[in-house]
Amino acid sequence: MQLSLGPLQYFWPREQTLAFYREAAHWPLHTVYLGETVCSKRRELRTRDWVALAEEIAAQGKRVVLSSLALIEAESELGTLRRLVEHGGFWIEANDLSAVQLCRERQVPFVAGPSLNVYNHEALAMLIEDGLRRWVPGVEQGHALIGELLTALEGLGQGRPELEVIAWGRLPLSYSARCFTARALDISKDQCEFRCIDYPDGLPLTTREGRPFLRINGIQVQGDEVTDLSGELETARELAVDLLRLYPQAEGMQQVIKHFSQALASSTPIPSLGQRNGYWHGEPGMSGQACGA
Repeated sequence: MQLSLGPLQYFWPREQTLAFYREAAHWPLHTVYLGETVCSKRRELRTRDWVALAEEIAAQGKRVVLSSLALIEAESELGTLRRLVEHGGFWIEANDLSAVQLCRERQVPFVAGPSLNVYNHEALAMLIEDGLRRWVPGVEQGHALIGELLTALEGLGQGRPELEVIAWGRLPLSYSARCFTARALDISKDQCEFRCIDYPDGLPLTTREGRPFLRINGIQVQGDEVTDLSGELETARELAVDLLRLYPQAEGMQQVIKHFSQALASSTPIPSLGQRNGYWHGEPGMSGQACGA
């Protein structure tokens, strides 16, 4: 197994983003995902900036994948997607079926992102015919469901794609045309003032009883718990997982990378850093085994 750095889910200032990725270029990562997946209004880095950064990181020996939006609503967003695909120098993370279509038409290899919602082996086989090289299952698909799907895929006589699972970070649960950050701050989506930049790890949402519940991130809603599969590597190996996806966070990411590198090198489980792995065990995300317990 190797490590990948998932696409940045949050909105950070330009210089912070560039500094983060230039540091990440020296971390022990196999793949780095670059691009905006949540909101097209986040333009601290534009398409040409992401592509230039991709070329810079690729020159450091990393595989780079350009990630697409999970929710495409406008022709301008489709135009941005076309530019990513037509560049031709990198794989694309397809988070929407329009990205799959463009990659198929231009014969560009792609990764099926977690928002593509692949739930059966026949859909996965169809995507492989279209040029799929790697699959990132949806966040709610635990190891048992993933194993069943891959077994069924093998029953079709179809070769399996690379398998990448989300191993660290707050899980992306849903997307909406509504901007939840703007609504929480009582401003309109069209006049949002890019306020999500004030919340580098998302806006915490609690229950009426004050219990941490969700993170609001623009049009995306995340779980509040930080999922950590570093203590679940035995089942990951049984599934023949190729890559562990680690989502960027504002502070301490280098320590997270070091932690997972140590976990992969260790012959015995090491204490986890995160909080819950409910989905991995086929349970609600907020339940399941508490990391470090």
